[in-house]
Amino acid sequence: MDSELQIGLAALGVAVVAGIIAYNKWQERKHRRQAEEAFRSDHRDVLLEPRDGAQPSGERIEPSWDESSTGNPEPAAPAATQWQTKDNPIRRVTPGLPDVVDPRIDCVIRIESIEMLDAPRLWAAQHQELEGISKAVRWFAFDDADNVWRMLTPNTAGAFHWYCVAMQLVDRRGAIGENDFMHFSGGVQRIADQFFAVPADLPTRVETLRKATDLDEFCASVDVQIGINVVATHQPFAGTKVRALAEAHGMTIGDDGAFHARDENGNTLYSLSNMEPALFAPEEMRQLHTSGLTLVIDVPRVANGVPVFERMMQQATQIADALQGTVVDDNRAPFGPDAAAVIRSQIQHFQAQMAGLDVPAGSPLAKRLFSV
Repeated sequence: MDSELQIGLAALGVAVVAGIIAYNKWQERKHRRQAEEAFRSDHRDVLLEPRDGAQPSGERIEPSWDESSTGNPEPAAPAATQWQTKDNPIRRVTPGLPDVVDPRIDCVIRIESIEMLDAPRLWAAQHQELEGISKAVRWFAFDDADNVWRMLTPNTAGAFHWYCVAMQLVDRRGAIGENDFMHFSGGVQRIADQFFAVPADLPTRVETLRKATDLDEFCASVDVQIGINVVATHQPFAGTKVRALAEAHGMTIGDDGAFHARDENGNTLYSLSNMEPALFAPEEMRQLHTSGLTLVIDVPRVANGVPVFERMMQQATQIADALQGTVVDDNRAPFGPDAAAVIRSQIQHFQAQMAGLDVPAGSPLAKRLFSV
């Protein structure tokens, strides 16, 4: 009897346990179905939904808005806004160089100021720091509103984030030296430090000086000025006649004491000067007499040098005929067709060399290099 009772109780226990397990499984399936029904909502999920007709990418798009809006925030594409936080400040793109700056002949440094930097203050600071450099130094300010570089002058007003300073490496006096480089680079760094600004691209000393030396050697190889003389054979030339002949050929007198033949843009093609020390001046031409005149073409600074040389030769011949003089070279030897042919060939050679290095004769770049 006791054995049968124990067996019955054991069977009942097993049945109860099985029932509890089955009930738990049923409740689990019931809640899973309810959850699945809840997630089958017809509502849109704007965090996963593509914008502006874009195809879904599977990536979550964080909410953002147009910071310039003055009303309620409007949804915006994530790439349209850069968030400004302590760890993620807004970054401006570094502007390129001004059009009139050429890294081949300029040592260039750009400066970024996080806060707008007042142009008059910078101009005063640079004048103090960079005074005494032997080469031309130019400053530019980047106008964010118009997206252009503007030349900085003592009269420039306003404040800017970006500035650019360029020191010319070479002119007719030669190349920069180490003192010029250290003065320039150190001065610009001190200016930046003074205004809590950051130089964006400091040049290296060795590379800059090497580039200046190479450029100076090239300039020396093509720096040619060709002159022909008209000398008196019987009596000195009267200043009044010289002036009349020069002006008849469209020449005008310049501040350098010479007459200049110019193109339609006012650029000098060749000049007519006194062989003697006295300079030409309008108020003194009546009293002036000279034994000779010199016509000069500056080959690197004149485009299409051969036609210009032909024009200069023609004028020299006409002046010689009018004043009863003779066209001669620097050795006072008669200047004939053979000598003229040699000079034409030389002009072609030198200007071809310049064009080969993308520094065309007469171009703004050439005029900067072959200046004093």
